[in-house]
Amino acid sequence: MITLKTLLVILLKIAVAVLLAELVAGAVHWFEDAYVREDTPVLGPIMARPNIVHHHFPRYFTRNTWWESSRDLVALSAGLIGAAWYFKFLSWPVWLFAAVSANANQMHKWTHRTPKENGRVITWLQRMRVLQTPRHHALHHTDPKNSHYCTVTNVLNPVLDGMRIWDGLEWVLAKTVGLRRREDTSIHGHGPGPEWLAEYKPNLQRERKSLVPAGGR
Repeated sequence: MITLKTLLVILLKIAVAVLLAELVAGAVHWFEDAYVREDTPVLGPIMARPNIVHHHFPRYFTRNTWWESSRDLVALSAGLIGAAWYFKFLSWPVWLFAAVSANANQMHKWTHRTPKENGRVITWLQRMRVLQTPRHHALHHTDPKNSHYCTVTNVLNPVLDGMRIWDGLEWVLAKTVGLRRREDTSIHGHGPGPEWLAEYKPNLQRERKSLVPAGGR
């Protein structure tokens, strides 16, 4: 029989694993938004263009399949599981951390889809605040687009942004290694952006109107 203490410990481990996965995913999201440019070695070709498209056309990536959205994270999570197994610290919280991490992009995608697109279960989880709500994530796409990087729940962003964690990290990087935040051409007055965005322009109005799905909170 499970005691109350045991149940509380299990719930605490679940919360820690989920929020830690969200923190890591949020940190990657922040670094991608702030510093990865098209000419960045290795990361540029992989991250920069999809990131620019997403900020100009937030709903564009909702047409991706789960595999298209998650394959890189699945590979990293599989590497983590393999390392945990090899070093003998594999446990169910590690599995949970890996599962949430592998699906971080999918959860992000859910915040850009309508309730009809998400279905009843995902929509219910969003309304119950188990998953991040579309209205909460819409704050990330509000100028100057430098906050609300975590995309799994509504829990961490108010804490991290309230403490100005990302601003502090950017200040440290600027002062120590001279790394400056890249310009986001999707911010009002900073455009128009790269010429190759022209192929996406026919979708501009539809994508912007769909930023916060009807009924999302």
